[in-house]
Amino acid sequence: MTPINPLTLFFAAIFTNNILLTNFLGLCPFLSISKERRSAMGMGAAVVFVMASTTVLNNWIYYKILLPFGLEHFRYIVFIVVIAAFVQLVEMTVERFFPALYFVLGIFLPLITVNCAIFGASLFMIIRGYNLVQSLAYGAGSGIGWWLAIMAVSAIREKLQKSAKLPKGLEGPAITLIITGLLSLAFLAFSGMIRVQ
Repeated sequence: MTPINPLTLFFAAIFTNNILLTNFLGLCPFLSISKERRSAMGMGAAVVFVMASTTVLNNWIYYKILLPFGLEHFRYIVFIVVIAAFVQLVEMTVERFFPALYFVLGIFLPLITVNCAIFGASLFMIIRGYNLVQSLAYGAGSGIGWWLAIMAVSAIREKLQKSAKLPKGLEGPAITLIITGLLSLAFLAFSGMIRVQ
């Protein structure tokens, strides 16, 4: 297998292999928090930090501890514990320094722990055999891609809420899923540029 340039991996994770728009991972907080840009910005920043940090840490733990000792079957448990610890750190930091954002994010901030996009990034990193630098590039790119998608959808939802009269059946999650599908098709235009499997 040819080693992938970390910069290529970074941009591929943002655009062509966007973890939300191509794999549809992390939809639960995405649907709930994308109502307004301010909360989407906070959640996106938290996801970027947690995803980049935990992907690197999980890579190190897997290749330096679990694999050498034949404990790779514990990777799911270990990955979840690492993710939960980082989410707790982010939650305490946001509560201490940004109480208004903490109030807006509410229950969805601790739910980053079970955000399947973050867990999926750690698993993809192991399945694809990325090294530590590639894992950092992939984790940061995936987080930024998720953040980019939630910011785009929140901006569109805010605009629709202010200026458009939607039919009752399209309000809330329905219009969000339609916008996400259209955004996914738009990101599909990048697929011929960089493809990483």
